[in-house]
Amino acid sequence: MSRVGGTEYGQDGTGRQAAGSLAHRVPDLGALELLLAVARLGSLGGAARELGITQPAASSRIRSMERQLGVALVDRSPRGSRLTDAGALVTDWARRIVEAAEAFDAGAQALRDRRDSRLRVAASMTIAEYLLPGWLLALRAQLPDTAVSLLAGNSAAVAERLLSDEADLGFVEGVSVPPGLDSAVIAHDRLIVVTAPGHPWTRRRRPLAAQELASTPLILREKGSGTRQVLDAALGGLARPLIELSSTTAVKAAAVSGAGPAVLSELAVGEELAMRRLVSVPVADVALARDLRAVWPTGHRPTGPARQLLSLTRG
Repeated sequence: MSRVGGTEYGQDGTGRQAAGSLAHRVPDLGALELLLAVARLGSLGGAARELGITQPAASSRIRSMERQLGVALVDRSPRGSRLTDAGALVTDWARRIVEAAEAFDAGAQALRDRRDSRLRVAASMTIAEYLLPGWLLALRAQLPDTAVSLLAGNSAAVAERLLSDEADLGFVEGVSVPPGLDSAVIAHDRLIVVTAPGHPWTRRRRPLAAQELASTPLILREKGSGTRQVLDAALGGLARPLIELSSTTAVKAAAVSGAGPAVLSELAVGEELAMRRLVSVPVADVALARDLRAVWPTGHRPTGPARQLLSLTRG
């Protein structure tokens, strides 16, 4: 280790200041801006007014900067204030620092603007198809310049998108919150058993028992979907798939065609029930209610457009 002036150099040639950190040796931006204003206006009082501080506060800040640097910067007199020779040199350096800080601030603002001009949403299928369109229309009315992209998939896929930073906010409908995510309940939903009108279950006088539902092959969503998680939990994992499909629309179409009974969110089948293309079959002693949740990575509460969308889901 060798020393040159106030800097120590190691064997690799890397230098470090021996007299503490740079932040303690360089005046803050407010002090430098004050010095520039004094140089431009020739008056400490005028500089104080321009920066919105009192003249005593401005004088104190100049004195503090002079003590920090160890040189006199401003000569004060009844006719005004002028820079010393050292003050003129320091002012030239200060101008470069302030300009660099302004460039830094402009760049940071550009990054914030870019972040706030887009929103990436990942949602499980039922929410994506039946709830998100209304929320996104409301968001567009509030933030018309925000570009929104929607990634629809099952609840497991939503979690994966969030954890790999491919989405800013997610929505899931399973029985639990995927690991690594925080959540807030935004709505409640219920699964119902539906069939085409000609199915024998539509003529039943008693509700289906859990055992009969579990023993009957059903048109189901795939493993990993929130709908499947709720049904498996309700039936102790005994649900039997007749067909497994990866979208709510596909399951609904298969049920309407008469392929077999299906278990779907009541959000998804309102129109089909009203037009008698599907019939709801009562079920006894099977817990098919579920919470719909907004989710985000643990410790990273939504900000910007994501926060705005989250607030709309609770409206």
